[in-house]
This record gives sequence, structure tokens and C-alpha cells, in this order.
Amino acid sequence: MDIKSKIILISGPTASGKSSFALKVAKKLNGEIINADSMQVYKELPILTARPKKKEQKKIKHHLYGFQSVTKKFSTGKWLKLAKNKIIEIQKKNKIPILVGGTGLYFKSMTEGLVKIPNIPVKFRNKIRLMQKKMGQKKFYKSLIEIDPLIKNQINSNDVQRSIRAFEIKKFTKKSITQWFKKTKIFFDNRSFIKIYIDFPREELLRRIEKRVDKMFKDGAIFEVKKLNTLKIKKDNSSMKVIGIEEISKFLKGEIDLIESKERVFIKTRQYAKRQSTWARGQMSSWDKINPNNLELILKKLK
Repeated sequence: MDIKSKIILISGPTASGKSSFALKVAKKLNGEIINADSMQVYKELPILTARPKKKEQKKIKHHLYGFQSVTKKFSTGKWLKLAKNKIIEIQKKNKIPILVGGTGLYFKSMTEGLVKIPNIPVKFRNKIRLMQKKMGQKKFYKSLIEIDPLIKNQINSNDVQRSIRAFEIKKFTKKSITQWFKKTKIFFDNRSFIKIYIDFPREELLRRIEKRVDKMFKDGAIFEVKKLNTLKIKKDNSSMKVIGIEEISKFLKGEIDLIESKERVFIKTRQYAKRQSTWARGQMSSWDKINPNNLELILKKLK
């Protein structure tokens, strides 16, 4: 398959230099960049989400960055639809689409499709969670197999979250989660994807995270949060999960000092990077693990 028909996916933990690496690849291969980070879609949070600078976006065309208001909800399904259209648009220009970001679920939905299960009311979901808690996982899993024998050997008996999800789907939709998965549509041939995961040694990544947090505060993260707090945003909105909002808000309220605020942002970012790496080990095991410093070697492999 010719490189021009390829779709390059670049992922990695936070602060691993994905954006700058994608920029170098795009310049060398005549590509355009599509955001695959669930937090970089928000227009009001360029600093906290480390969105590529405007001067970088002028060098190479960037798509799906900073277009969504923090006051509105945004889903994986919406991103997938927009990203799919952008890929087709870029390919029509005879250029290479380069998807870059740290949101594993975005990449999973792109390469494996997204299951379109009807929305299940929160009250109904909470009822199932309470049931699992009262019964205990062993009895709950046994009940799950009784109502949905199709998932036997598909979900580990100790996997609480997936068991609850399978139970609520079967109860609410009257269909097994496996039946919903069969309806999943995949837009692109899986062979067209070049999957790159940026992998740094732990100590080096921690240094990069510390540097990222320092820069964030120097660039005006406090003012960004101060401005954000004047907006009416629902607590359950995904934009409120952006690391730094809670920690800086506590500083602005006088609950903690600036040093502690910065330290908490660092710790939470480090924990997030660890979760990303854990996800990658399980869900991205087939991806090429690379050190971005070996750009020329990587480009040779891509051509």
C-alpha cells in the first residue's frame, strides 16, 4: 500500500512531545494534522491542554483544535464523525492525514469502530451498580451469565466495570453487548493505519512533565482558570476533567498556596501519564514503540 493511502496515528503519554513530533512528520511527508486529544478540542483552554501554538498551526494545517466550547458536551462519537470527514478531505488533496493525541478511546474508535448503544438513563445505571455492590462480584457475574450467556468467556469474571456495563445493556436494550458490537462499522481498512506510540523512559518522562507544568504556570494557566470560573459549566461536563482546573481553583480560593497548587498539578499529570501507559500496554500492544529523537530512522520506515 502506497504511503499516500496511509493514515498515520501518533499517540503517547502526556508531555511526550507528540505534537512537535507530528509537526516534523507532517513537514517531511506533506501531511495535515488532526487532533485526537479529547481536551484539546476546547477553545477556552489552550494553556492547560498544551494545545499547539498558533504559529505551529500556521506552518502545517491543523484540524479539530480549540473549536468546542467548554460549556457544551463533546463525545467520542462526535469526534469520530468529524475526524473521519477530515481524513477524507485531506486524502482528496493528495496529502497524508496524521492523527495525534493522547486519548486512547479516540484511536480505538477510529481503528475498531464505535459501538452505537442507545443512551441508558442514569437512574437505571445507578440501580445496576447498587445491585452489583449488594450482591458482590461473584454472584453478580453469575446473574449476568444467566441473562446474557453470549458474554461467557468474553468478559473476565473479576472485571466489575465491564460486567456492570454488559448487565445494564442487556437489561435495558434486551440485546447482548456482543450483538451491539457486531453492528459496529469501521470506516477505514485497518491496513491503512501506521500506528506510532511515543515511548520515553519513566525518569525522562517525569522530567518532561515537570517542565510542562512549570511552563503552563508561566504561560498564564492561573489567568486561564480564573476566566474559566466565570463561565457557567456543569460539574459533569468532561471539560471540567482537565488537569489544573481544580488545583488552580483551590489556589484562587485561598485554600492552598501556589507551590502546593503546582505540586498537585504535577502529581495528577504524572498519574494520568501512568494511566495512559497502562492503557497502551493493554490496548496498543501492536503499535510501534518509538523514541521521537530517531526521526530520520522512523521516516525511512514510513516511506
